Amino acid sequence: MTEPEALSLKERLDKIKSPNLQNQKETAIVLSAIEDTLRDQGHDFTATAYFAALLALLSQAISQANGIVNKDLATSVVYLLDAVVAYVPAPLLRSKFTQILTSIAPALTQKDVEAPLLRHAMGCLERLLLAQDLAAWNLAQTQIGPRGAVAGVLALAVDHRPKVRKRAQEALMKVLANPPPSPALDHPAADMCAETALHTLGDAAQMIGKRGKNKAALDEETPGGLMHALKLVKTIALASGGWPSRRIDGLCEVLLELAKSTNEHLVTMSFEVFETIFAGMANETSASKFSRLLETVTNLQPSKDDSNLFPPWTAVMSRGYDIAAQLDIEETWMKLPVVFDSIAAFLSSSSYNVRKSASECLISFTATCIPPRAIREPSIMDEKLLQKLSKTATGFLSVKYQGAWMEVFHVLAAMLDAFRWQSTPYLNEAIKSIGELRNNDAFNGKAEVDTILGRAIAAAGPENILEILPLNLVQQKANQPGRAWLLPLLRDNVANATLGHFRAELVPLSQALFQRVLDHGNKEKTMNIKVFETLVSQTWSIFPGYCALPRDLTAAFDQEFAELLSNLLYSQVELRIDICKGLQALVESNQKVTSLEMDENEDILLPYRLTKEEARKNIQHLSQYAANLLAVLFNVYSQTLPHHRGYILQCISAYLSIISEEESNKTFENVVTLLETALKEQDSQSQSVKQKQQQSTDTMPSASHTLMDLLITLSVYLPRSSYQKLFSVAALLLSQSQDPQLQKKAYKLIPRLATSEVGKLALTERNEELQQLLLSTAASISVPAKRDRLATIAVVIQHIPANSLHFIPCILSEVVVCAKEVNEKARTAAFDLLVLMGKRMAQGGTVDQSKIPHIAENTVATKKASLEEYLIMVSAGLAGGTPHMISATVTALTRIMYEFHSELDEAILQDLVSTMDLFLTSKNREIVRSVLGFAKVTIISLSDRIVKPRLPTMVPSLLNWSHEHKNQFRSKVKHVLERAIRRFGYEEIEKYCPEDDKKLIHNIHKSRERKKRKKANGAEEQNGEEGLGEKAKASSHFESEFDKAVYGSASSGSDESDGNSDSDDDAAGRKSKSGQGKSSKPKAYIIESSSDPLDLLDRRAFASISSTKPVPSRNGHQRKNKAKVDLDGKLVFDENEDDMMSVDAEANSKGSLEQGINAYVQAIRGKDAVQRGRGGRLKFSNRRQHANELDDDSVSEDDNTAMIISNKNNVKVHSAGRHGRAAKTGRGGKVAARGRGGASMRNGSGTDGNIRAGGIKGGRFKVAKHRAQQRGDGVRKGRIEKK
Repeated sequence: MTEPEALSLKERLDKIKSPNLQNQKETAIVLSAIEDTLRDQGHDFTATAYFAALLALLSQAISQANGIVNKDLATSVVYLLDAVVAYVPAPLLRSKFTQILTSIAPALTQKDVEAPLLRHAMGCLERLLLAQDLAAWNLAQTQIGPRGAVAGVLALAVDHRPKVRKRAQEALMKVLANPPPSPALDHPAADMCAETALHTLGDAAQMIGKRGKNKAALDEETPGGLMHALKLVKTIALASGGWPSRRIDGLCEVLLELAKSTNEHLVTMSFEVFETIFAGMANETSASKFSRLLETVTNLQPSKDDSNLFPPWTAVMSRGYDIAAQLDIEETWMKLPVVFDSIAAFLSSSSYNVRKSASECLISFTATCIPPRAIREPSIMDEKLLQKLSKTATGFLSVKYQGAWMEVFHVLAAMLDAFRWQSTPYLNEAIKSIGELRNNDAFNGKAEVDTILGRAIAAAGPENILEILPLNLVQQKANQPGRAWLLPLLRDNVANATLGHFRAELVPLSQALFQRVLDHGNKEKTMNIKVFETLVSQTWSIFPGYCALPRDLTAAFDQEFAELLSNLLYSQVELRIDICKGLQALVESNQKVTSLEMDENEDILLPYRLTKEEARKNIQHLSQYAANLLAVLFNVYSQTLPHHRGYILQCISAYLSIISEEESNKTFENVVTLLETALKEQDSQSQSVKQKQQQSTDTMPSASHTLMDLLITLSVYLPRSSYQKLFSVAALLLSQSQDPQLQKKAYKLIPRLATSEVGKLALTERNEELQQLLLSTAASISVPAKRDRLATIAVVIQHIPANSLHFIPCILSEVVVCAKEVNEKARTAAFDLLVLMGKRMAQGGTVDQSKIPHIAENTVATKKASLEEYLIMVSAGLAGGTPHMISATVTALTRIMYEFHSELDEAILQDLVSTMDLFLTSKNREIVRSVLGFAKVTIISLSDRIVKPRLPTMVPSLLNWSHEHKNQFRSKVKHVLERAIRRFGYEEIEKYCPEDDKKLIHNIHKSRERKKRKKANGAEEQNGEEGLGEKAKASSHFESEFDKAVYGSASSGSDESDGNSDSDDDAAGRKSKSGQGKSSKPKAYIIESSSDPLDLLDRRAFASISSTKPVPSRNGHQRKNKAKVDLDGKLVFDENEDDMMSVDAEANSKGSLEQGINAYVQAIRGKDAVQRGRGGRLKFSNRRQHANELDDDSVSEDDNTAMIISNKNNVKVHSAGRHGRAAKTGRGGKVAARGRGGASMRNGSGTDGNIRAGGIKGGRFKVAKHRAQQRGDGVRKGRIEKK
């Protein structure tokens, strides 16, 4: 035994000697007795000595004849034996195997043995089995040997006690994972364990199945014994390097049978077992066993309509072939067409679950089983295999699979993703068929077809797709429809294509379309001209996609094409966005490839079809045109309004990143020269002209602003030699207080430099210079530039040396005052800068106080930087001369305390809180308003030791301000007290409250209790009513935790609205339950036109077959008879027409009073009549008795329409509006009504409504329609009066 092992044994025994629990004291006593015995006999405290003494003592506690004689002694001895046996030599354990096994056997076999004793006995047995050699394992199970002991462990592995079961499974896993040295791969006991576990699993499943006439017992509950058996199978499969080959068939049958169950726990566990078996075989040594397993699973193919077994079987198949591809992808690739065809046959099943599972399995096959080599460099055999797969995929578009068209599209999309550029020519036929479906107006799946065609464009490339499906926009061929709908698909999916194709096909197309626009001249634009302009715009919207890593950039992008793009940038303003995005994509896509961390170019070829070296050549080629393109972009930028410049600036930045250092310097010099000239010209302008330029958003900004934008963009790419001049320009512009926007842009230079490595080095070297610059320009800062100035200060602080921290107190007062800035972004920047300064001071350094302005002469020269020193610096502002400064200091201290309260000393925090107590008694509202925020953060963040002693003074001071109603002081005080009551309790706060102010405290307390009760009642109702759904969680509207702490209230987010409407989930749940267990065979409907019969042999017939019942169209041109209207727009119905509104037939012939009334009564009381809902509101039914009634309904029910039928006999109809004002009847049966605004409407006139009334004349009657303009459900009341 080595010395570390002896030390570890000693340490372990020392822990036993000093027990922490009461039940371990007996073990400590036994250990002390053993050590006393060993000491008396003169033995050393070795593992062997402990082992021999424990074996002798074990025979006294446990006997083979009487079992456990002394339970407490047996537990202590077995516990110690479990601790010591790990350090005993293996030969000694092999020699004492029989003695040890017979001694601990009663502790493993008796039923009344407690779990602690059983677990430690299992540990002893585990160590004993690990020490056995191959000869011992070859003994029969009937003999006293390791096999018999393993049988006992297997029995305990399915014990009902969780801890015992877990310990037995751990021991079994460790034993099987460490086989004795032998030629075999598996453990000698692996086959026996697998047979026992499989037998246990089968018996458990059979026992559960006998509980009922069918498998309902398996579905309704999760049987414990069955789950334990599955766990045992999983343990054996995981430990033994895969399930033994001879037991694979039986295991697969049992697992797939269990997977039929609707019990999700059993199905999940069955899948986990398969997953474990597959994972255990995912190595070369177990490849032979895995092939046998996969073959067995494949042969267990279920029937075509078995919707219970097929989904789990396909899930196992998908995972199995995934593992097979990892082991040997070439062999799996050879088998793929056969298994692909066998699964594809299930797509014609009538069961949706079967079709869905089959499609998912096919998608998994295409994603995992096709080797990249077969796509990159296909051999003759690979081409044959790809052709077989594509033939099967093309067959999916036949009428046979019309019920699975959605699943078919998903499979085809996955195949396009897997085939990549090999999609052509293999999937050309499928792409052509899908394109024909897209052109068919009767086809309803256009969105799905667009998705799959987008995948085809991304995989095969636009040049191949446009060859199969030409656009036909300018010169249409015979029998070839136009495909303008392809342009948006090309825009969204083109990438890694050939730029030459865009030049050869799409550029001439755009020119031809634009020529038609030019030929129209200056005349008023017609619809065709607008269409041509849209097509030109859509054509150039594809340009960025062609520029995303083109494969022929060096050949296609030449001087001629660059000049074409430049001319378009100048002349076609509407195309600038797409052209700039394309030019930017040319650079950035190649830079992305060059930055990939891949050693082999072959790995890059599959996704990009481009190597790193080719990408570098592309960038080098573009750099030749970068200078001229930048000149064009600079000019275009200066001619563009500010709110349309962003994309141009991004394009400029991309090309600045690839130009040479010499070109960069030259460009910088030109920009600086132009900027200096523009500044001189700007100085000569009058102040009124400057303000007019700054305030106007529709005019071009001054040249200095434009050049400054370019200088900021250029600064990142400048060499170190140009930084001196750059800082000089920045120093000049920072003092331009008369031009706030220019000053704001100048402050953006420093943060921009910090984004590059060269810029960071320059900021570190010139930090002292920047500090002096910022301090000198503090007086000339304009309000709009404050946020950017704070960002600049933050960058300087990040790069400040440890010996220059005096800059922090020099600039601190400015930052503190900005904490009260009106602009929210400036305030946020100030808070962030305060925190940054605190972190920098906490890192350490020295503060040279002699360099701080206005410092006393007797002050210590240097101080060590720390967080406490920083807090003292900020606290100096409390002695400010203005309330604004004091308020800003309190706000700054609040933010600092919230951030660093856990790092500050408790005494400093106590002093700070006591100081704020004094300011709480101030008479200045601005100061107190900030102190209220400090008090709230104090109550939330600080410990009870600090806050509780201050409550006697804090609470009365807070309540004094509760009487102030200005600036929401009362509500702020109430929020602070709410937080205090929540943390310390109502009684604790109430006792410090003055008698006159207890009413407010009581109100807060009652409000909190009321909300608690309401929340509790709401939770109970939610638990009692199933299906109502979860309540929406209140989302925080604060941008940071500090804002939430300062401005949030305790009551915010606690109230939630209760809904009274029924949930849609209830209806969905009832529907699913009612349809459970029934096989829903899909119905197919043929959409046949009246002119041409449907040809089922035509591929286009697929577009005329629908899985949903066709509904007659509501379009007006498809109606049999168009409704007639008069000059006023009122509907007119003839007597002899049968297709109008449903009115009693007798009314058409006689037109008597009673018949008119009957028609009206039928309209208000029939099956489709208006129903009165809750609160007296009218509800309009959308149901129809027959499908053809959809054509007869000429009046929308959602328009709150009231129909008034009038005739010769003066039937009067009174109706009340939304506010209960009844309509009045005038002379001659005329109707007058009051709208929502109270205006009276007579004879069809009025402001808020439209009422038309008329009598029967000439054998006709008119229906007047009142479309209510006000909200509501329409007319609430109505009555009929008859003269």
